[in-house]
Amino acid sequence: MLVLLPPSEGKAASGRGAPLKPESLSLPGLADARAAVLDELVELCAADEVKAQQVLGLSEGLRGEVAKNVALRTAGTRPAGDVYTGVLYDALGLASLEPDARRRARASLLVFSGLWGAVRIGDRIPSYRCSMGVKLPGLGSLAAHWRGPMESVMPEAAGRGLVLDLRSAAYAGAWKPKGELAARTATVRVLHSQIVDGVEKRSVVSHFNKATKGRIVRDLLVSGARPKGPAELVEVLRELGHTVEATAPEAKGRSWALDVVVAEIH
Repeated sequence: MLVLLPPSEGKAASGRGAPLKPESLSLPGLADARAAVLDELVELCAADEVKAQQVLGLSEGLRGEVAKNVALRTAGTRPAGDVYTGVLYDALGLASLEPDARRRARASLLVFSGLWGAVRIGDRIPSYRCSMGVKLPGLGSLAAHWRGPMESVMPEAAGRGLVLDLRSAAYAGAWKPKGELAARTATVRVLHSQIVDGVEKRSVVSHFNKATKGRIVRDLLVSGARPKGPAELVEVLRELGHTVEATAPEAKGRSWALDVVVAEIH
């Protein structure tokens, strides 16, 4: 099983480990595309802080993030699973997993990134600021930049197993499974269910969406479940206590759609 995750906007500070070694990152087929983004991002942030702030979509309070990007080649690194923070990663709780579950996490979790394309949680990276929605002056839209390299790299990374796609829309734009691979891919939407005047109303709420996705991944890792396809995944998630409504693809090249319904997060 391969689990596709979005990154977090907020990130832990760079570590005290050795500086970035691009050749050590997973998915080496993305190396050239990574180098192109890294080169332009560092150059932009070093040359014009104000322009970089605008390009990256940073508020005045986050202006200091520009300097973080300037130091990407020399800053200390830490495992990507420690760099990414926020609601999803808090709920996932990688640091508190038992050794077997952590091994499963290292093998199955893939985090999409505007800067790196995608990394595994054990890949050592510095803290950075560059979302998939950014349009760099030279390279243009990062989502478009990554589509070509991802087309050749992702099918190999997915192998012949289930793909659980938990990415947000911006990161899903960098790669879309096709053909036979799409048929064994399940995308997840989290719906918050409320009873209002005796009538159930459902809505997509950011906190519930991120926290529930983190809990789903944690439950799968802890259980050691290895569903072979989307239909089996639905049954596993239900056994783990999640309320899941599934829609099988109606045409070739489409993915399964899973709605996970929650009333509250404990």
